[in-house]
Amino acid sequence: MSNNPFGHEREELKALLQSYSNLKEGNSTGFIEEEGFEKIIDYFDNKEKFQDALEASDFSITQFPFSASLLLKKAAILISLRRFADSLQVLDQAYLFDNRNLSFFVIKTDALLAMGSQFEVIDLFESAVSVFEGEEKIELLFQLSEVYDDYEYFDIVFDCLVFILNEDPSNEEALYKICFWTDFTGRNEEGIRLHQKIIEDRPFSELAWFNLGSAYQGIKLYEKAIDAYQYAVAIDEEFDYAYRNMGDAYIKLRKYKEAIEMLEKVLALSRPESIIYEALGHCFDKIKNFSQARVNYKKAYHLNPEDTQLQYKIACTYMSESSWTHAIKFLQSAIKIHVMQPDYNLALGRCYVQLGKYEDAILFLGNVVRVRPKNVPGWIELLKCLYDAGLYEEGFEYAAIAFEQTVSKPIFLYYKSAFLFATGQSKQALVYLELALHSNTKFIKQFIELNPAILQNQQAADLIASIKKNKSSRTKRN
Repeated sequence: MSNNPFGHEREELKALLQSYSNLKEGNSTGFIEEEGFEKIIDYFDNKEKFQDALEASDFSITQFPFSASLLLKKAAILISLRRFADSLQVLDQAYLFDNRNLSFFVIKTDALLAMGSQFEVIDLFESAVSVFEGEEKIELLFQLSEVYDDYEYFDIVFDCLVFILNEDPSNEEALYKICFWTDFTGRNEEGIRLHQKIIEDRPFSELAWFNLGSAYQGIKLYEKAIDAYQYAVAIDEEFDYAYRNMGDAYIKLRKYKEAIEMLEKVLALSRPESIIYEALGHCFDKIKNFSQARVNYKKAYHLNPEDTQLQYKIACTYMSESSWTHAIKFLQSAIKIHVMQPDYNLALGRCYVQLGKYEDAILFLGNVVRVRPKNVPGWIELLKCLYDAGLYEEGFEYAAIAFEQTVSKPIFLYYKSAFLFATGQSKQALVYLELALHSNTKFIKQFIELNPAILQNQQAADLIASIKKNKSSRTKRN
């Protein structure tokens, strides 16, 4: 027996191509069988030499004029050459010789879809599924689903898989595929009904239970999804994707301890993945176990070192523990790659504020408002930093810019007032404070937090009390 079967096939193909060349040139009285011509056409087709493939198919048909398979090869090549009408003519000829060939329906569907003949495609589909039964019908439906996928008729792909599962509810390939297409097309309610029906007859189908859970998850019925996944893992204790999806469902329900348990089972059953460690990090973060969150984020980063978001998340765990220097280390690493990323700059600015390094903080917070000029939190962080740094005149100017950029958000009137009070311009500060209070009183607390001593200014204290009282009275009357 040959140790290199592919070498034998290459030699056979080489000999076929030589024979074909000799026949074309009239230098041979040899003979190529129908199957040999199919291999020659496929060779040119795979090389995307469509004109050569068409020439070979035409030549082969002169040798085997009643061959439906060779006519179908030609029809497929004509589609590659975008000669759709010619392809349909050849298909009609092939149909006369063999009206039960699966490839006929697949290739004709391809041609009609390429021409945009949707109604004819539907008629052909109905005709095709009525002609075949059993394994042939299932094979046809799989092939048609691939054609519909190519032309982005995704709902019909889903329909094909439903047809298959109605024929064969235990078909694993269809069960695997329909899970994706249910989610992709958003046809979750239909997916639920389909899999409930399958489970009635096959209660130990772990794939059906999994797909049912996925469909429930698609419409945010997370408790029902978890119940379905629990059945799936009861049948197959090593069904790692069921544990994975359960972990996600528990996260959506904010049940982080349960999510951690599921995600750890995923790691025990499958190879380590960055996304699983990141999800674990998120869960530990939410239950304020920052050291464990950091451990998992670092494992995720080790597997995916190009993801700077993971460095940012590691830094955030340090910030939650007030470990500003450690946070800066990871943020600086991330920002080398994405210099103007707003979240990274904002976090760095906050860290430097905490360390009293206001010049550095202003630099990074300034980047935030440059990239997101309409973002209120970014402006607030910059203005607080300027206030803490004692840069009151600059702060007033930036508060004015912030007010303009954010379409007159009243919070920035309070900041204008605060900066004016800080520079001793009390009269003008009271004007802005009154404007701010009339606009919105909910920011009074933030205004006072900037400088609690502001309440020692009797005029400011009286103004705040007066307007709060008037607003309260109006609210009661209404």
